[in-house]
Amino acid sequence: MARQLTLSLDAVIVAVTADEPRILTTTGSAPAGIPALPFGPLDTDRDATLELALRRWVATQTGRELGYVEQLYTFGDRDRQRDAPGTRYLSVAYLALVREAQPEPGAAWLDCYQILPWEDHRAGVPAVLGSQLQPALTAWAGASADRRHRLEANFGGRRPWDPIRVLERYELLYEAGLVPEYQRDHGRRLKANTAAGLELAHDHRRIVATALGRLRGKLKYRPVVFELLPETFTLSQLQGTVEALTGMRLHKQNFRRLVAQGRLVEPTGTFERPARGRPAGLFRFRREVVRARLY
Repeated sequence: MARQLTLSLDAVIVAVTADEPRILTTTGSAPAGIPALPFGPLDTDRDATLELALRRWVATQTGRELGYVEQLYTFGDRDRQRDAPGTRYLSVAYLALVREAQPEPGAAWLDCYQILPWEDHRAGVPAVLGSQLQPALTAWAGASADRRHRLEANFGGRRPWDPIRVLERYELLYEAGLVPEYQRDHGRRLKANTAAGLELAHDHRRIVATALGRLRGKLKYRPVVFELLPETFTLSQLQGTVEALTGMRLHKQNFRRLVAQGRLVEPTGTFERPARGRPAGLFRFRREVVRARLY
C-alpha cells in the first residue's frame, strides 16, 4: 500500500546571546510538553515557494519575521515519525541567523548546549561526556571493531575532537539508545538523564545537530557571525560569538591575527566605554563582507 506524502518546512533559528548559542522553539505543533522547531506543512495553493511557506509558519508560531535564510537539508527517512505509519514525511529544513528578541507566547529560546550538552568544550571536556556518555558508548561498542572506530572518529580519544561532526555524534548516540528520542521511537521511555540532553519533538534534535555542524563548518571559510552581532562590536564580542558556536576556546592573539589577515572588519573610530576597565575599540564588518552574506 502506497504511503501518503506530506511535505513540511522546518526552521532552525539561531541567535547568540551573552556568548551562548540559542535555538528558537515552539510547543504549538508538538506533542504536549516537548519543544519543537517552528514547522508546518506546505500549502500547495497558498505558498508560491517553499521559503515563503517557511516564513509564514515562523511568523505564525513565533511572531518572528526572518531576514536571510538558507536551505539546510532535506530529511526524508521512511520512519521519521513512527506515530503515523501511513504517511511519509518529507521535511525541507532551513537555517536562519538572527539577534534574539522576545517571541510570541508558545515560543521560547533554548540554550543549544542544553539540547546537545556534549558539544560545549569551552571549559574542557563536558562532565556529562566524560563521566556518563563515554562509558556508556564504550560499553555499547564492546568488541566491535566498526563501533570502536566510529566512536573514536566522532568522540575523540586518540584522535582530536572534531567540532564539525555534530550530526555524526548525535546519530551515534541515537543508535546506541542513549537519547530519549530512540526510546520514544521504539516504544520505550528513558529514565531522566541530563547527559542525554533536552528531548525535542519528532527528529528535530537531528535537524539542530545538522544546523550546528553546518555553522561550524562555514566558520572556516565564511564570516557567518555578522548576522548574529550588532552593527558595531568589540573584537572580544566577535571572538565570544565564534567560540559560542564552535564550542571551543580560541587563542586571543591568533584569532585577532586571523581577523586582520582576512580583512573582515574595520574600526569605526569609536569606543565602548564599560563601567569598569579600559575602553575597547568598536568595529564593524566591511561592506563587501556583508554583501557576501552566507554564500
